[in-house]
Amino acid sequence: MSLIVQKYGGTSVGDPERIKNVAQRAARWHAAGHQLVVVVSAMSGETNRLTALAQEVAANPAARELDVVLSTGEQVTIGLLCMALHELGAGARSFTGGQVRILTDQTHGKARILSIGEDNLRHSLNAGQIAVVAGFQGVDEHGNITTLGRGGSDTTGVALAAALQADECQIYTDVDGVYTTDPRIVPEAKKLDAITFEEMLEMSSLGSKVLQIRSVEFASKYQVRLRVLSSLSTEEDMLPHAGTLITADQTDEGSAMEQPIISGIAFNRNEAKLTVQGVPDRPGVASQILSAVAAANIDVDMIIQNVGHDGATDFSFTVNRSEYQQALALLQGLQARLGATGVSGDEHICKVSAVGVGMRSHPGVASKMFGALSDEGINIQMISTSEIKISVVINEKYLELAVRSLHQAFDLAQSDQPVA
Repeated sequence: MSLIVQKYGGTSVGDPERIKNVAQRAARWHAAGHQLVVVVSAMSGETNRLTALAQEVAANPAARELDVVLSTGEQVTIGLLCMALHELGAGARSFTGGQVRILTDQTHGKARILSIGEDNLRHSLNAGQIAVVAGFQGVDEHGNITTLGRGGSDTTGVALAAALQADECQIYTDVDGVYTTDPRIVPEAKKLDAITFEEMLEMSSLGSKVLQIRSVEFASKYQVRLRVLSSLSTEEDMLPHAGTLITADQTDEGSAMEQPIISGIAFNRNEAKLTVQGVPDRPGVASQILSAVAAANIDVDMIIQNVGHDGATDFSFTVNRSEYQQALALLQGLQARLGATGVSGDEHICKVSAVGVGMRSHPGVASKMFGALSDEGINIQMISTSEIKISVVINEKYLELAVRSLHQAFDLAQSDQPVA
């Protein structure tokens, strides 16, 4: 008998019929002899509805009270799911974050989990019940309701799996696994049977939206086996190699001895580039620029400083496109103090990345990537690398062409992917 944590997102519980489908799936796993904890999100669109409702009452709702409102979305779902399970004759009990005792810090709207109480859940599981837990929420040390931010239900699921030392945490979504790239751009994209935590962290941070990055960080830290599955399939999720397994090492599951050099091509359209031109080429200038940006709570992604000439250089970096105008105004205000000759920006860029642990031991990945882009006439504006990824900034009009060409260059459609 295994202890399984399952998490279902908003689309999986989007209406009463889908909630009934989740109940049937959970009941089937439970009937197979597994202890089961089910974590659910609010029904699709509900969090947006509640946010809009709060903003109709107050232009800037108090963070504490907004958390009280938003947390109700998940509470509706856990109650409805338990009712559906009872109709099937399955024992089930619902738990809010506070009832589980998911203790967080006091940062409303983006709280971080500090600890999780096991006793209430263990008691329910030992009584033969399915424990149904509201994702996305917890309580601080004073009993105030807190929320974990967008995608927080994934984090709840992984955190519970870690606390309970579950055999596996299964994340159900509207896709049946992690793909080599977005199938909407490359129809030949293949589902990966397995991927490492490192690769999934890179894919998530680089634009893949299958999993919320905090949940992957949590799973990596506590070595929680993650599996991405489709809530729209029938009984395929009970097969040994269903979905995509995310674990410390692909070879843990007896996969092929040689892993693919590149596991996937990720991309992010939501990027913008800023350049401070003609800044003095002396120590401390980069720190002065980035300190001001950090003080404005703007996240910086890729950074490049050109080779200096005649005592001056250009300094470029990328930010989230939603923060572009704020960052541009900030730099324009700093221009005189920096001694720069100008500030420019570009909102029409994107980032494309090749990710794979295999590049650690295989030279030539960068040259193949740059060659494939060159063959398509795509100019590279910025480059960033790590041990297992190479990212480039290009004009956004070439995004789909770049993704298709790289997917083909690394033979991802034909690769024999490792078996979970």
